[in-house]
Amino acid sequence: MRWSDDRILTTHVGSLPRGEPLTSLLLAEEKDEMVDRVELSEAMRSAVETAAVSQAECGIDIACDGEMPRVGFSTYVPRRMSGFSGESVRPLPLDAKYYPKWFEWMQRSGLRRARVYNAPEAVSEISYDDLSPVEAECKMFRRAIEKLPGRFLETFMTAASPGIVVTTMMNRHYDSHEAYLLAVARELKKEYRYIIDAGFTLQIDAPDLAMERAGFFQNQSLSQFQKFVGMHIEALNCALDGIPSDKVRLHACWGNRNSPHVHDVPCPEILPLLYEAKVGAISLPFANPRHAHEVEAFRDHPLPDHMILMPGVIETVTNYVEHPEVVAERLNRAVEATGDRERVVASTDCGFSTLAGDVFVAEDVVWAKLSALVEGAEIASRRLWGHR
Repeated sequence: MRWSDDRILTTHVGSLPRGEPLTSLLLAEEKDEMVDRVELSEAMRSAVETAAVSQAECGIDIACDGEMPRVGFSTYVPRRMSGFSGESVRPLPLDAKYYPKWFEWMQRSGLRRARVYNAPEAVSEISYDDLSPVEAECKMFRRAIEKLPGRFLETFMTAASPGIVVTTMMNRHYDSHEAYLLAVARELKKEYRYIIDAGFTLQIDAPDLAMERAGFFQNQSLSQFQKFVGMHIEALNCALDGIPSDKVRLHACWGNRNSPHVHDVPCPEILPLLYEAKVGAISLPFANPRHAHEVEAFRDHPLPDHMILMPGVIETVTNYVEHPEVVAERLNRAVEATGDRERVVASTDCGFSTLAGDVFVAEDVVWAKLSALVEGAEIASRRLWGHR
């Protein structure tokens, strides 16, 4: 995994706008409607190539395929694994309870959403027997970046954490939450290993480690939630067994939505637990108005020596394009909090399209934001290293 040896490197969290016709095709497929497989495959290939070229044009150092072939960052799992069916009844976040007018506004937003609060549930023993979808996705991205030789310093692929799977796809089969969690970890290990063997850095998307305090675990005390976080990280570590930590980055967040976030768990309450994950980098959102100040938590809870911090310095739910000077200020603050410029890599708060159709930022604005990220990192680098 690349460190910022002589300048602040840039990356993002993963998902990018899928555009048309891919979004409509993915949503239709999720509804089990008739979809032309050749048309869908071509739309995926074209979108992956466009995402790769656009990242290169913005100047991103560490790129991915934008999650183009997936309907959602976690809800792609039931389409690749057996044992899921029907519909889950997933708890709404506390924002919906305490801010009903906001919730009504969101429901009237007109976004075409993939299934996330009614995703399939586990109804029998789950199994990941067919790796052809992840194989196809890796090959698609590999072909795209081979057309852009030398444009990226590193590439990564995302995968859902065991914890976000079990808090999104409800359990109707296993005797306990832990049993379901460990079964998912056992099967997801196959996907993790495939991504690593294909030559990509693996990013684990684990919003369960923060977001679910106000969601799935909203009726638990803080200490109980922290115990579940510890359990989820243990399961993740089991799934990562045998994979070098410097090949894995971990993304946690409080939910990629334009909402109040008043009931979010504070970062300092979970940060020491995140350090137990067998990963080489941690990605957290620090550009949004609710958690921007919490980058200071790294002063009281120092980053482990082997870890990189990928702070979010660009918001992903507003169409404001951050000024590069603002980005530079946020990066300087992260460097001061961690005390090490080489271990800070500029990133975004979250993905720009974590679910097909669920997009808060217009596509052209996304690329403007990523360009601002690169410009801000250049400004910060000049100040931190004293050269361009």
